This record gives sequence, C-alpha cells and structure tokens, in this order.
Amino acid sequence: MKALEEFFIAFSNAAWGMPLLILLMGGGFFFMLYSGFLPFRYLGHAINVLRGKYDDPNDPGDINHFEALSSALAATVGMGNISGVAVAIALGGPGVLFWMWVSAFVGMATKFFTCTLAVMYRGRDSVGHLEGGPMYVITEGLGKKWKPLAAFFAIAGLFGTLPIFQANQLTQVIREVVLIPNGIATTNTFFWNLGIGLTLVVITSMVIFGGIKRIGHVAGKMVPGMVVLYMLAVFYIMAMNYVSIPAAFALIFEDAFSANAVLGGAVGAIIIAGARRAAFSNEAGIGTASMMHGAAKTDEPIREGLVAMLGPFIDTLVVCTLTGLAIILTNAWQTSDGNGVSMTAHAFNTSMPGIGSYVLVVCVLIFAFTSLFSYSYYGTKCFGFLFGAKYKHYYNYFYVATIVFGAVASITAVIALIDGMYAMMAIPTMVSALLLSPKVMRAARDYFRRMREFREEQVEKERLQA
Repeated sequence: MKALEEFFIAFSNAAWGMPLLILLMGGGFFFMLYSGFLPFRYLGHAINVLRGKYDDPNDPGDINHFEALSSALAATVGMGNISGVAVAIALGGPGVLFWMWVSAFVGMATKFFTCTLAVMYRGRDSVGHLEGGPMYVITEGLGKKWKPLAAFFAIAGLFGTLPIFQANQLTQVIREVVLIPNGIATTNTFFWNLGIGLTLVVITSMVIFGGIKRIGHVAGKMVPGMVVLYMLAVFYIMAMNYVSIPAAFALIFEDAFSANAVLGGAVGAIIIAGARRAAFSNEAGIGTASMMHGAAKTDEPIREGLVAMLGPFIDTLVVCTLTGLAIILTNAWQTSDGNGVSMTAHAFNTSMPGIGSYVLVVCVLIFAFTSLFSYSYYGTKCFGFLFGAKYKHYYNYFYVATIVFGAVASITAVIALIDGMYAMMAIPTMVSALLLSPKVMRAARDYFRRMREFREEQVEKERLQA
C-alpha cells in the first residue's frame, strides 16, 4: 500500500507541472481576453437564463438549466470546498487562497467556452441518445481522426470522477467528530471505516441507479440549501472574529507573493498548489461539468455556457473563500494537528464550542452525498463512450465498490490519484476548447445580436400599444 501511495504522489506531482499550469491558467486568461470579459458583462443575462426565463420544455436534452447547474455544483461544491481548501492551506499557507481566486476568475471564462461547446457539439451515443461532454466535443467538433484524444479523456474520467475523496473525508469526519468523541468507536479505525463505507454504498446506490433525471432532481433540491446552511455557519464565525478580518485578507495577499511559510518559499509552487485545489474545487477546464451541462434542455449553446460560468463564482469565490476565512480567522491552520476536514472542524469548534463540529458534520453529509451522486453520472458517460451506452450502467457497480476503498485508504493516496487524473482530463478538454474557441465567439456574436433585436422588437411593440 505504501508503494502504491508513493506511485500516486509521484504521478500527481509530475502531471501538475508548469506545462499544465500554463495550459489551464494561460488558457483561461486567453478565453477571458478573447471573449472581451464576456462572463462579467453578461452576468445578469446568465441569471435570467438560470431562473428559467428562456426555458422551453420541447428543447432537446434531459434536465433544465437550473438542474444542470445544480447537478454540476453538487459535484464541485463538495468536499473540495471544505477539506480541499484545508489541505491547500496546510500545504501552501493562506496565500494559496489568492491563487484559487485567480483560477476562479479565469475559470469562469473557461467554463463559458467548454460548456458552450458541450451543447454546440453534442453527439449520439451507441443507442442514439443525445450526449455532451469533451469526448463528443472532440469527435463532433474536431473530427473522427481526433477520437484517440477523446478516448484519452474518457479513460482518465473513469478514475478522475471516482468518489474516493468524498468517501474518505466523510468517513473521517463521522469517525473523528461523532463516533470517537462519544465513545462509540475506538481508535482501531479500519473496521469502523469499512462499516461507514458500506453504509455510504447503500445510500448512494439508491440514487445513482435512477439515472441522470433522478440525480438532477435530488441535486436541485439539496444544493441551494446546503450552500445557504454553510454560508450562515461561516458568517457566524466571521461575526465572532470580525476584528481579525482585515488582517486575514492582508495575510492572504502577503503570503500569496512571499510564500515564506511553506513549499521552500517558491512562489511558483504556491501558485501550482492553488491551481490544483481550484481545479479540484470548480473543475474549470477539467471537463466534468461539461458532461452535466451537455445534458441541459436547450438548443442555444451560448445560454448553457452563460449558466455554467456561474459555477466557479459560486464554488470558489464564495464557498471556498468562506472555508479559507474560517480556517484563517480561527488560526486553525496553525493550531490544528489535523489535515483536510479535521482542520475545518477545528475551526468551526473554536468559534462554536460544543456544536461547531456537529454543524460541520451536517454540511459535510449534504456536500459529500451530492458529490457522490453527481460523480457517478460522469463516470457512466465515460464508460458508455468507451464500451457502448448499453453497458454504461455496469460502471456504477465499480463506482460504489470504490467508495469502500476511499473510506479505508489514506487521504494522501486518495488526493494524489484524483489530482493526477484531473490533470490528464484537462489536457484534451483545454486543447479542444482552444482549437474550437473561434466557433464559440461566432455563435456568441450571433446569439447576442438576436437578443438585441428581440429586445428592440419588444420595445417597439410596447411603444405601439401605448
């Protein structure tokens, strides 16, 4: 097991080198400039699309805009926001949070391009069902000769979307916050971890074997509530430590460029650490969210791109920032011996003694389960692309079995494996998006021209009626 863990770490570190950082961050900056900062200029229109103002039940697809975003957020707003941020701060110091913000800003532009393409170049699976995602963007947009690149994404996606990180951290928080302090479990953790893992298998199976429509319905109900609950909890922590808020932001900016605390003082290393955790958090440029948004009921690709770009804003700029502030304000990053979710639990308990860790447990349960539900959909799409849609349901059996592995494995091995596979998924996603970006901008100009003409017609009708 130790040798396997070391292999995963070496693989992850090699994958997340400077070339990938340039592809993700540099590609995101290119999208931002090339689009003329479109994600920020059309935020209002994106919110109207999300509210269902332009929904048409007869449009092709499986789920509406809100369910598509909620399902994508169910995967991204998860353990990456709670324990992933804690891991990042433990490894890279508070300055990592700044580079997560930078990644989120450029990630909004990346999401707009990749998810617009996911609808623009939807394809048919082997049974004729309409599907979206990077593998179909590649084969439909770039041509069949690019299919090996699409297969490369799908193979990486089989492992990158496994639920092992969520299962690992959910098991840890239940064991360390609920079971051990109350004398229910002992420090002999393997059998308790195994029992928790098997319980997660049962609960997850009840949802994921129902398919994308059930996943979308469940996510649409749970995601808004989980974000609000978590925000209220952190706002309370901020209120209890309001005097320290200016100093916390000052520390984030100072550490982002000095990187004195960790990683040998290498600013480049701290940027990579921030980009890795941001990618794990909001998945901009990775390609998973494209698969979910590709299932949206719409025949206007630009609309889905606009909805998708809200993801990094909600996920990283809001939720990850709240987690980071809770950890920094309570000084948990220096006083806690734990890593991942244990550090976040320490921060909550510092400001809310006795109940803080239990509040976090509730949030973690919702965050982790919605992620567990949504990630299965990504894996089945990758499996169906590689082996045929009629066999894709078999992937779910493999998926739920790995929940047990995640529950008993070390967090180091789990993070390294997922990070490495995310890096592999980013390569075909970003390459195809960069090559097809002119098609996106051509469609965007046409879409917004039609929207202007529509508004002008509405104004003229109102004037004539008056």
